[in-house]
Amino acid sequence: MSSLRKVDPAAFDTAVREKEVVLVDFGAEWCPPCKVLSPILEELQIEEGERLSILKVDCDESPELAGRFGVMSMPTVILFQNGEPIDKLVGLRSKDVYRAAYGRYMVK
Repeated sequence: MSSLRKVDPAAFDTAVREKEVVLVDFGAEWCPPCKVLSPILEELQIEEGERLSILKVDCDESPELAGRFGVMSMPTVILFQNGEPIDKLVGLRSKDVYRAAYGRYMVK
């Protein structure tokens, strides 16, 4: 069970505006690469603490959100800044790739 906050369509627009940079993991419970990604993102959340918000969207439970952001493969991680999508990483990547992606947009 992931410690990352799961969001549904009703909470999504508010949740992606909670921090300057928000990372959203679009995946599904049955997806093997998604299961590998969850602990990586949990580690990043712990390391960054309050600076970064990482959310999960289950594409099976919220297909409208997956469609809205063009998610065709899982996992897909989309970075939001001030509520707007700014970057998309498709497929499983290393922890360093995710760190570098959000690091480009965070105020030092």
